[in-house]
Amino acid sequence: MRRLILVVSFCTAVAFAQTNAPSLTGHWTARIDFYGNPANIGFDLEQKGDKLTGKFQGDPLEGMTDGHTFQFIAKDSLGGSEQVKGTLVHGELHGDVIESDGGMPAKPQHFSFVAVQRPPRSTAALQRHEFTPTVFYRQFSPFNKPVLTINPGDTVHTTTVDAGGVDHNSEYRVMGGNPETGPFFINTAMPGDTIAVHITRLRLNRNWAQSDDFLVSRAVDSGLAVKMKDAGKTIIWNLDLANGTATPAKPSEHLVHYTIPLHPMLGCVATAVGPAQAPPPTGDSGYFGGNMDFNEIAEGATVYLPVSNIGALLYLGDGHAAQGDGELNGNALETSMDVEFTVDVLPGKRAPGPRVENATSIMAMGLGSVDDALKGATSNMAAWLEDEYKLTPSEAAQVLGTATHYTISEVADRNAGVVLKLDKERLKTLTATQK
Repeated sequence: MRRLILVVSFCTAVAFAQTNAPSLTGHWTARIDFYGNPANIGFDLEQKGDKLTGKFQGDPLEGMTDGHTFQFIAKDSLGGSEQVKGTLVHGELHGDVIESDGGMPAKPQHFSFVAVQRPPRSTAALQRHEFTPTVFYRQFSPFNKPVLTINPGDTVHTTTVDAGGVDHNSEYRVMGGNPETGPFFINTAMPGDTIAVHITRLRLNRNWAQSDDFLVSRAVDSGLAVKMKDAGKTIIWNLDLANGTATPAKPSEHLVHYTIPLHPMLGCVATAVGPAQAPPPTGDSGYFGGNMDFNEIAEGATVYLPVSNIGALLYLGDGHAAQGDGELNGNALETSMDVEFTVDVLPGKRAPGPRVENATSIMAMGLGSVDDALKGATSNMAAWLEDEYKLTPSEAAQVLGTATHYTISEVADRNAGVVLKLDKERLKTLTATQK
């Protein structure tokens, strides 16, 4: 097991011994540069007088402060240790990192280091932001420049292009592949938190969408695959916004009278992955959310996603006018979208996977193979019941075994999606803590 030794060197004129010196107590998020590759780590300090205790990457630490510098040592169970020396400069810790491994005698490695604490939540009046996107990104990257900074509780009104990069004026704006609006920087959001994205308004903003006429390979057997061998052409749909229906623009013989109800949804809602991870394309999904293609991410829904970077860096896109479970055509009714949302920050809470809530249900998602996605959804919901409703494993099993509804949300992309739903009526007798 590889461990980190931190050596933090600073110069400052402010002595911790002064009565107005800030305390080191709190959770710190550090950005480390590993030979040009950034990564985030967290550690906790508690200062009592000149004594320091806490945890560094889960290892207990002990240390001292002498008035303007501090130092501590943390040890793991495998012989590794972390040594830290440093000083507070303008609310940040700046310095160098030395990485060592208790099981390897190799020379320790040196890296740069900066650490910050969670800023206080703004007391300013909540704002409404009218944001017109001029750039769209095709990766859920932590390195893309934020397009807008907002406070928790602010409202953002914006638009998205469709999966092919076409906007509400039917103009190409960007290469296809689910280009995203964002990222939005959320003040006070820190790694280890969860953000709650409330979709307050989601409306279609043009009168057409496109789909396909084939079925994805994951959903068909060999016999059906042979029958579908000549399929694969683009289908254009007319969207009747006044009556709330969609119809094929050039229907074939048996679909002349075929209509479906419009149900606007967002295929993609995501936070940026951590800086040490290769940024995934916007067609992919994972713990960060992403291209989940779940048709209940609609107006009135709240999407819960983990935070891996300071500011969270929120992306939205891939609007659909309607989509059946699984997105069996590979493309749903792809279209541009008018979006309004707010974001809350849940400090120190980190879900094992994406979660969705609406007026009637709580929904936990799993992503991967169908089998792994089912296991992930079940574990995600069990953790939700344990964390928010304080159920024991036995109690959670009794609820899951009597009140569950599984939905296959996505089979078109690399990861399949399975969602476990619980009706809120079944949960009314349980006492939930703050979400």
